[in-house]
Amino acid sequence: MTSFQSSTALQRIKPSPTLAATQMARDLKAQGRDVISLGAGEPDFDTPDFVKEAAIKAIRDGKTKYTNVDGIPELKEAIIAKFKRDNDLNYEIGQINVAPGGKAVLYNAFVATLNPGDEVIIPAPYWVSYPDMALLAGGQPVIVPTTQERNFKLTPEDLERAITPKTKWFVFNSPSNPTGAAYTREEVKALTDVLMRHPHVWIMSDDMYEHIVYDDFDFTTPAQIEPGLYDRTLTINGVSKAYAMTGWRLGYAGGPQPLIKAMAKVMSQSTSNPCSITQYASVAALNGDQSFLIERNNAFKERRNLVVDMLNEAEGLSCAKPEGAFYVYPSCAGTIGKTTPDGAKIASDEDFTTELIKAEGVSAVFGAAFGLAPFFRVSYAASIEDMREACTRIQRFCASLK
Repeated sequence: MTSFQSSTALQRIKPSPTLAATQMARDLKAQGRDVISLGAGEPDFDTPDFVKEAAIKAIRDGKTKYTNVDGIPELKEAIIAKFKRDNDLNYEIGQINVAPGGKAVLYNAFVATLNPGDEVIIPAPYWVSYPDMALLAGGQPVIVPTTQERNFKLTPEDLERAITPKTKWFVFNSPSNPTGAAYTREEVKALTDVLMRHPHVWIMSDDMYEHIVYDDFDFTTPAQIEPGLYDRTLTINGVSKAYAMTGWRLGYAGGPQPLIKAMAKVMSQSTSNPCSITQYASVAALNGDQSFLIERNNAFKERRNLVVDMLNEAEGLSCAKPEGAFYVYPSCAGTIGKTTPDGAKIASDEDFTTELIKAEGVSAVFGAAFGLAPFFRVSYAASIEDMREACTRIQRFCASLK
């Protein structure tokens, strides 16, 4: 038999470490292990009932056929209203793209624009898929590290140094996955000032966690802060996180019409339209009562405060308090070089998370997967009871290291 050989494009990338960590936790649970999974980037809340009802109505009304490749008009109008309401951004129908998930929006934009040698600036730590999507589309990721001391935020100086004549995209994610760090209005303005000096650079703003912010944080997005960037900014969002609709698979974006048209062309020969039922449910989500977001954010904030406090009490860990999302990104530098009671050496953050799940049944994702070590990502999208128990186990594990 002829042996299988993957394409050179596929060989440039690796499987998603976050999905791998989540699957490992599921497998261990299936084997009877007591596992608390802190690896998934998924709210534990249910999809709001009014959104479910809209989906059920769509099914009963026969809204189960193919739709426009990049979204139904009703949903595009709801997205236009959302951008105006929340971000003071004005778009027309031809400037809106709807795809099967935020990940698809990002990937389609890269495929539609990147040529070999084009560079994509990505601050680290980053969401694990950014560099691999750029590679798969033929581009070259340019990773720019940030520091815990600066709350994992890119400085204007570092952005300026990273830009070259080959730069095609700058990827901006606030609030951040994996750190939860969110850029203030002033910090966004400092970055947009740099970008205004480089008119060949396009901006990909991933705003997926826009509505999950704390302590009266004022969310802003680049095209809102600097209108001069409007014609070269793709502002990306979705229903997955704020509306607890991860499995529904729907992301959207607003941007210049030529780019949006190119992304639709990619979809026409790949996924085609997002699920019709999901689209009608998303109309309800975006147009409906948004007050439930406050209650859920209050619950997330309580968990954040608990997790930050408890992890900072663990030997060898240091955890910053983020402004948004539902992640923390603690340093485990103080555990490197230590040994577990079973004799395993902690030589990296991957060793730390591997031994943690073995010893205590707590699943997290190692920091090297996000481009900055030695850290690990904890998702606090779980009940307060589970978070307290998980942090107690982490404290116990750290105390056991010698």
